[in-house]
Amino acid sequence: MQESFFIFHKDCRIALKDLAENSIDFIVTDPPYFIDGMGNEWNDNNLTNKASKSGVIGSLPIGMKFDRNQGVKLQEFMNPLAEEFYRILKPGGFCVVFSQARLYHRMAMSLNLAGFEIRDMLAWKYEGQAKAFSQTHFIKKDKNLSSMQKEILIKELEGMKTPQLKPQIEPMVLAQKPKIGTFVQNWQRYKLGLINTKESLDSKFPGNVMEIPKSARNSESEDKIEHLTRKPVSLIAHLIRLFTQENQLILDPFLGSGSSAIAALNNKRRFVGF
Repeated sequence: MQESFFIFHKDCRIALKDLAENSIDFIVTDPPYFIDGMGNEWNDNNLTNKASKSGVIGSLPIGMKFDRNQGVKLQEFMNPLAEEFYRILKPGGFCVVFSQARLYHRMAMSLNLAGFEIRDMLAWKYEGQAKAFSQTHFIKKDKNLSSMQKEILIKELEGMKTPQLKPQIEPMVLAQKPKIGTFVQNWQRYKLGLINTKESLDSKFPGNVMEIPKSARNSESEDKIEHLTRKPVSLIAHLIRLFTQENQLILDPFLGSGSSAIAALNNKRRFVGF
C-alpha cells in the first residue's frame, strides 16, 4: 500500500470528525439510498437474499415501496454528514454523491443546506432491467370478482403494469465548495475548482451523462466482488480524472465494494476510505 493510502473499518459519522478542516481534495461516495431497507440499518447479506427472490424486497420490485418518510429519513441522515463534507473539503473542491432518482432532491438539499453550490446533476447511464408488475395475479386472487369479470379485466389491463419505467440512469449530485477569489486564484492556491475537459469517455467534450454498462469490469479480481450496489471502477476513475490532479487526496466515506479505492490507486491519487 502506497503512502497516504488508507482504508479504515470505522463508522464515517464518527471518523469524519477526525479529519482536518480543508484537508480533502475530492469526495466521491455512494451512501445508503433509504429505500427498501437500504438505510442506516444496511445489511448487505439480508438485502442480497431478499433481492434474489425474483428481484423483490417485501413482495414489491426493488424501489417500488413508496413511503414519503424515506426522504425525510435520508435527509436527517445526510444533513450532518454534508456539514462534515463541507468542513473537510478544500475551497473549490468537488463532491460527487450517488443517489436514487426518487430521492435525489433530498440528497441535493442536504449538500445545499451545508453550504455547497449544486453545480449539476450527473447521470450514470446503463441498461437496466424492467421491474414493473402485471396485475393479473392480483385480479385472479380477487374473491369479489366473477370469472367473467376477471377475464374482462385481465384483457383490459393487458400490457398495463405498476408505474415503474425501466431504470437506465442513476443520478449523482455534483456539488462544489465555494471557491476563494476567482477560479484562477483558487487554482493557484489549491489546484481545485476547474474541470479537466481533456478527460472524456467518447472523445468528445465531457458530458453530464456517463454511459458505462453495469457489466463493465476492469479486472478478474473485480469480477469476484459481490455487492448489491457496486459501481464500475471505470466510472469512478472518470470522475476522479475530471475533478482532480495526480497526488491529490480522495475520500470515500461509504467505501462499499471498494471501486473508488481501486480507481484512486490506478490513477495515482492518495486515498482515505471508511
